[in-house]
Amino acid sequence: MYPPTHAFLSAEHHVCGGPNTRKDYHIEEGEELFYQVKGDMCLKVIENGKHKDVHIREGEMFLLPARIPHSPQRQANTVGLVVERRRLPSETDCLRYYVEKSTEVLFERWFYCENLGTQLVPVIQEFLNSEQYRTGKPNKDEPLRTPPFQLNSMHVMKPFIFREWVEKHRPELSTGRPIDMFGAQFETETAMYGPGETEKSKRDTDIWIWQLEGDSEVMLNGQPFSLSEGDSLLIPGHSEYQWMRNEGCVALFIMQNPERKSAYF
Repeated sequence: MYPPTHAFLSAEHHVCGGPNTRKDYHIEEGEELFYQVKGDMCLKVIENGKHKDVHIREGEMFLLPARIPHSPQRQANTVGLVVERRRLPSETDCLRYYVEKSTEVLFERWFYCENLGTQLVPVIQEFLNSEQYRTGKPNKDEPLRTPPFQLNSMHVMKPFIFREWVEKHRPELSTGRPIDMFGAQFETETAMYGPGETEKSKRDTDIWIWQLEGDSEVMLNGQPFSLSEGDSLLIPGHSEYQWMRNEGCVALFIMQNPERKSAYF
């Protein structure tokens, strides 16, 4: 049996359901934004060479920095949103297994990622058929390749209750200026918007808008899209858009810009 992945991909946004208990770790050059819609999950990470469990409870948000090995563990009847960007042609992902109760690499495969839902299964099957899986020890006849980048040495943040964050910053939304949630040290530009207007713009990367309260209208390449509470819209990169936000609007804006990548030395 394959460990279930249960990731449904829409551009770079996954809606993930459980159960999903696995031992493989994923490494990528971009960040991942987690929001737990229903139920709780555990994100296992390797933080500075040590195993750590990050518990993301229902209603909480968490931004995982790039280049940190991570393994999502989801229980039955849970639903979570994961946002990650398309890969640059020069980037590679890694699926890695560790020797039990250690951080010694047991088995890994590097690959260019286009669709995690289909690309992980063959790698998992290869591991299940391997000598490393059978013995629990690295295969001396199969030396590991030199990684194309260093792992991130950052400490991960503590998950926070998203709605509490919104309420705390609600007075600022009336100013018409976006509120940056995480800061310029991350490539994921996550901002809250209140009433106002974004004039015609064009970005190189995809944008995702989630209408939390009220309503707004996006003119996308000349086509209008009306957003009501709970709606979301993906704006493909290089598209021209204009965004009109009405009184009472509260919306989440997410754009992951690889040009903001950090070296993580």
